[in-house]
Amino acid sequence: MKEDRKKAAALSYDRDRDAAPRVVAKGSGFTAEKILQLATEHHIPIKEDPRLIEVLSQLDLYQEIPPELYRAVAEILAFVYRAAKKS
Repeated sequence: MKEDRKKAAALSYDRDRDAAPRVVAKGSGFTAEKILQLATEHHIPIKEDPRLIEVLSQLDLYQEIPPELYRAVAEILAFVYRAAKKS
């Protein structure tokens, strides 16, 4: 049986520069753990969404997310903004 490896991706969005959020980091195993560690160290909220990570992991680094992912990413951004307000 194939072992499921943890996956992670990081998004960045600069509304003055970007038309949509971009994938700025992605990986599985050790790389995923490092992405999550850095997010935690920098107080960046982490949202788990296994279906979304499968799609994001297929995108190229620095690629803007495609329009069909806007809704899913908008939900994550709303989660991040709510979490930041609570901090």
